[in-house]
Amino acid sequence: MADRTVMRALGWAAGRRLDIREHRGLIIVAADERGVFAVTKEGRLRLPAVVRQWCGLTAGDRVFLAAEPDCSRLVVHPPAALDAMIAQAHLAVLGGDGA
Repeated sequence: MADRTVMRALGWAAGRRLDIREHRGLIIVAADERGVFAVTKEGRLRLPAVVRQWCGLTAGDRVFLAAEPDCSRLVVHPPAALDAMIAQAHLAVLGGDGA
């Protein structure tokens, strides 16, 4: 992922160590000095293949990024997670009959 605006908002520069985990269909990326992953020298975040597989992401999939600078955390919302959230919101607002 190459969204420099998000990386700047988080204050993450090249070499910043990161922990990447899946939680309920979302990918949680947090600054962690003991993290296995790191921001690339180009200032990008690469999601390893195993991480992409956790959430069914394929090359070219678009994701929604939500930066939480106060927590030094990034939440990546894959398409399936967005679909589920939208369906839940519609159900809550429109009810079960879709009216």
